[in-house]
Amino acid sequence: MSELTLTIIRLGLLVLLWIFVFSVVGVLRGDIYGTRVVSRTPRKPTPPKRQPARAAAPTATPAPAPAPKGRSRGRQPSAPRTLVVTQGALTGTSLPLREAGTVIGRNPECALVLDDDFASGRHARIFSRDGAWFVEDLGSTNGTFLGMERLTGPVRVEVGTTMRIGKTVIELRK
Repeated sequence: MSELTLTIIRLGLLVLLWIFVFSVVGVLRGDIYGTRVVSRTPRKPTPPKRQPARAAAPTATPAPAPAPKGRSRGRQPSAPRTLVVTQGALTGTSLPLREAGTVIGRNPECALVLDDDFASGRHARIFSRDGAWFVEDLGSTNGTFLGMERLTGPVRVEVGTTMRIGKTVIELRK
C-alpha cells in the first residue's frame, strides 16, 4: 500500500472518531441541559366575583336548572371532576379534569407528570365525550389498569373508579 493511501485512511478514521465524540457530547448535553422542568402544582380556584346588591330590585328565588337533554330524569351518575393520586410517589396530588382531556405520563408536557419508572411518556388520557368520561391507554408499554383489567380501548369511568399506572394508583373523584 502506498504512503498516500495509508495517510488518507488514517485521516478518515480520525475524522470519524471526532464525529463520534461530538455526537456523544451533544447527546449528553441534551440529556443534562435540554430538559425543561415545569412545575405542575394546580392553581387554587378563584372565588366567583359577587355582584353588588341592588336596593330597588326585588329578590327572587333562583329557578331550578333544566335537566340535560338526552338523559332520563331518574338518578343520574355523578361525573368525576378531579383526579387524586392515592398511591405512589405523588400521593395526595389532585388535579381537576379538563373537558379537552387530561394526559397522564412521564413527559413534562402532560397534565399529570408521574415520577414512575413503569409509566410511559404519554401513558393514558382521560377525556369527555357526549357528557361521559372515558379513559384510554395511549399505547404504553406496561399498560393502564382499571381494577385488575388492562385497558384495550376507551372505557367509560365514573366517580370512585381507580386506575393503576405502574406503581401509581389514581382515583376519580367528584
